[in-house]
Amino acid sequence: MTSGKPEQEPVTVTDKRRIDPETFEVRDAAESSEGTGAPAEGTVENEGTVNEGVVENEDGEEVRVEEIVSTEAELAERTADLQRVSAEYTNYRRRAEREKAAIGESAKASVVAQFLDVVDDLDRARAHGDLESGPLKAVSDKLTRILTGLGLVGFGDEGDVFDPELHEAVQMEGDGSNPVLGTILRKGYRVGDRILRHAMVTVTDGDPADTPEQSPSDSAGTE
Repeated sequence: MTSGKPEQEPVTVTDKRRIDPETFEVRDAAESSEGTGAPAEGTVENEGTVNEGVVENEDGEEVRVEEIVSTEAELAERTADLQRVSAEYTNYRRRAEREKAAIGESAKASVVAQFLDVVDDLDRARAHGDLESGPLKAVSDKLTRILTGLGLVGFGDEGDVFDPELHEAVQMEGDGSNPVLGTILRKGYRVGDRILRHAMVTVTDGDPADTPEQSPSDSAGTE
C-alpha cells in the first residue's frame, strides 16, 4: 500500500571546498569539477566570468595586460636612449681628453722651440771648449735638464742613415747607394712625434759594413 505523498527527488550534495578535509591538500580544479557540473576554467560559479586580459600585480591590484606591455616597451625605449646618451658622452669625454692632450703637447713644443737658438749657441760654445767649467757650464747644464724634462730630443749625428723626413740635405756626394750623414751643419730636434726642426746635413756614401742597420725612425737619437 502506498501513501498519497509525492516522491521526493534525491538530494545531491556537491563538495566545492578546495581543501580536501581528509588529506588537507589542494584539490585539482579539473578533478573537483569532474562529474559535479562545476563551471569550466576561467569562470566562477555565481560570480560571472573572469575578466580576460587582466592580471593582479604584487599589491593585489588588477592591471590590464595591455598597460603592462606598453609600460615595458616604454621602459625598453628609455633604457636604449640612456645607453645611447651614455655612449655618446663617453666618446665625447675621450675625444675631449685627446684634444686637451694634443693642445698641451702643441703648447709645450711651441715653447721649447723658442729655445733652439740658445741651444745652438751652447753647442757652439761647447765645441770651442767654453763649457768645460765655469758659470756658463752650470747654466748650460740646467737648461739642458729643463728642456730634456720637457721632452726635447736632438737627432742628426755623423754616420746616421739619411732620412729625408728628418734630415735636410744641402749637399750630396757619391751615387747615393748607401747614403749616410756627413757633416752636421745644424742638429735637428723633436718633442715626442712632433718635429721642431729638421737636421741640416751633407750626405755621402757610407761603407755598408760600417753603417748600422736601423729603420728611419730610429735615426732620431738623443742629443
